[in-house]
Amino acid sequence: MNDPTQPTTVRVFIALAPPDPAKKELARTLRPAYDTHPHMRWNRIEDWHITLAFLGELPAGAVSLLRPPLADLAADHPPLSLALRGSGTFDDRVLWSGIDGDLDELHMLAADVRTAVKNCGVAFEDRPLRPHLTLARARRGDRSSAGEIAERLAEFTGRQWPAECLHLVGSNAGRSRGPIHYRDIEAWSFGGHKNLHGS
Repeated sequence: MNDPTQPTTVRVFIALAPPDPAKKELARTLRPAYDTHPHMRWNRIEDWHITLAFLGELPAGAVSLLRPPLADLAADHPPLSLALRGSGTFDDRVLWSGIDGDLDELHMLAADVRTAVKNCGVAFEDRPLRPHLTLARARRGDRSSAGEIAERLAEFTGRQWPAECLHLVGSNAGRSRGPIHYRDIEAWSFGGHKNLHGS
């Protein structure tokens, strides 16, 4: 019998996550902008991620189909060396930090992830990969704030860090009017079958 308290669908994506030292380094640089632009909708630092494939709303049962191929894929991939660098905006509203480092390998990883998802029979909108880390969104009618902050961050170059695991992430987007929060459904280390954590 179905549990009525459990959602029948889940909003998911597959991503990489910067380690805490890299996130703190960028957060220190952003701190003045938090004060001067409090009306921006800032993403929580613990939710910062680099999306490889956004799958959208899926039946809860489809998530279990993704686990074995993603675990195998992570085991076959070495860690990537990445860094946060520069900034920009999408549509003058979405503020992002750019990604530097093993970008060819990052694109190959994303292609492999998307192939694995399709081979599971999971349909999703296969958008071109634009590696970035979303930091904040300006409210409607405010088209200057994101650009102002992006200009301040244009010269930012963060430390190099190893992307050591692949994350299958769920979000509460669309389920409430509150802030969007993310949680790892499961994560796998690159180069080995070690399951780091899961729900």
